[in-house]
Amino acid sequence: MAIASKKIPAPDKVKVRTALLSVSDKTGIVELARALHEMGVRLLSTGGTHKAIAAEGIPVTDVSDVTGFPEIMDGRVKTLHPLVHGGLLAIRDDQEHQAAMAEHGIGAIDLLAINLYPFEEVRAKGEDYPTTVENIDIGGPAMLRAAAKNHAYVTVLTDPSDYPALLQSLRFDDGCTSYEYRKSQAAKAFARTAAYDAAISNWFAEALGIEIPRYRVIGGVLKEKMRYGENPHQSAGFYVTGENRKGVATATLLQGKQLSYNNINDTDAAFELVSGFLPENGPACAIIKHANPCGVAVGSSLVEAYKRALACDPTSAFGGIIALNRMLDAEAAEEIIKLFTEVIIAPEASPEACAIVARKPNLRLLVTGGLPDPRERGLSAKTVAGGLLVQTRDNGIVEDLDLRVVTKRAPTPSELEDMKFAFKVAKHVKSNAVVYAKDGTTVGIGAGQMSRVDSARIAAIKAEEAARLMGLDKPLTVGSAVASEAFLPFPDSLLSMVEAGATAVIQPGGSMRDDEVIRTADEHGIAMVFTGMRHFLH
Repeated sequence: MAIASKKIPAPDKVKVRTALLSVSDKTGIVELARALHEMGVRLLSTGGTHKAIAAEGIPVTDVSDVTGFPEIMDGRVKTLHPLVHGGLLAIRDDQEHQAAMAEHGIGAIDLLAINLYPFEEVRAKGEDYPTTVENIDIGGPAMLRAAAKNHAYVTVLTDPSDYPALLQSLRFDDGCTSYEYRKSQAAKAFARTAAYDAAISNWFAEALGIEIPRYRVIGGVLKEKMRYGENPHQSAGFYVTGENRKGVATATLLQGKQLSYNNINDTDAAFELVSGFLPENGPACAIIKHANPCGVAVGSSLVEAYKRALACDPTSAFGGIIALNRMLDAEAAEEIIKLFTEVIIAPEASPEACAIVARKPNLRLLVTGGLPDPRERGLSAKTVAGGLLVQTRDNGIVEDLDLRVVTKRAPTPSELEDMKFAFKVAKHVKSNAVVYAKDGTTVGIGAGQMSRVDSARIAAIKAEEAARLMGLDKPLTVGSAVASEAFLPFPDSLLSMVEAGATAVIQPGGSMRDDEVIRTADEHGIAMVFTGMRHFLH
């Protein structure tokens, strides 16, 4: 049953007379305390925050002196007290609340500045279970929610970035805050505790191996407000969830203008793809356009890998995203800047490479400090009307699969390597996906078609165009291996691959017509391998 409101109107202006400051992140707290003291505000504080303020000679009262109860249990119990929560929750214009405050000696708290134990940071560092649990804040969220609920009278701050606007408001309005300002800060406080609790609940599910919990909340902290979303009429923001995974969300932008919504989406797709190629196995490059690869290759050097990737579809690569699995070096940088490119992302970049890229000031250069683990499960999510689809990340790796030769002819060693390469790329191509590869390079990619046979044909057409640009008399799909991210439902897709000149096919298998497809492969001397794992990507 809902609790009825007494419908007492909230005042517009509230004078800040008493403030409680209790923060984990001490950034700016001394400056805030000094400014509040100079405005005549009484300061209350706890633990390390009290010490930091008092050390600067600023008058401040320890909360323990207010409650008459010491901090105990390593600081776990200090603010969970009626004299604190009563001061935050009391409705000042309610006579019954006024009487309770007078009877129990509860003083009003008009301003609360709190930031929480650094749970997200501790989780991201991968600390052990007891350490992570110890960094779950209890009193902080309780006070934030109390102050935010009673925003008719209480101003709540959740982040050091809030301090300047508060002080400006107090100086402008004779030490008062407005109702609209308090409402906006309350909304921020509830969002903060929601994101905090989401991080905790998701960590518990991860730590306990609960993949489909009864309640699932995904929260994040705004990293930047974007100019717009996929299109100019859509608003957008970029939020980071605190997941301990190298990538675009944790990368450092060394140069270039702000990334757009589409840049971030495409850059993530590029870096996730290239992370499947371990640096110790050789340099690799992936070029992405509209979240689909238009060229992927390995090579003896980064510049060779880049040139080979570019040759697959140089037209589509214009204005694309380039992802590298090794440190960007000068030689590769010199070659890359010849083409108009939106973003380069790599684990690192040499000083010489940075200087070369700087010749193109609008070209974004991101470094991540490492590659994400392609075997890590993690979570991915997308919204639907009225709901949220959440799944574990597709961490299937072709090297981990039990490949099964299903045709009379087994693939040659070189065909098998190209099969694995193509299947690794196909995992990152929008379904329906068909990828032709030869000698560690994509030579034709067909993405996102409603019919798999159309994907096979488009990939072959792309290969013909690339061969024409290179001055070759035949497409590179001749003698190639081809991968399909899902089973071939009919022989027609296979026949298109044969027509393009492919000699080996890798696919998950599992179609009702597998026998018919295998017979067709045998009739054309094709080697075919089943992986047993599908990689739909929508």
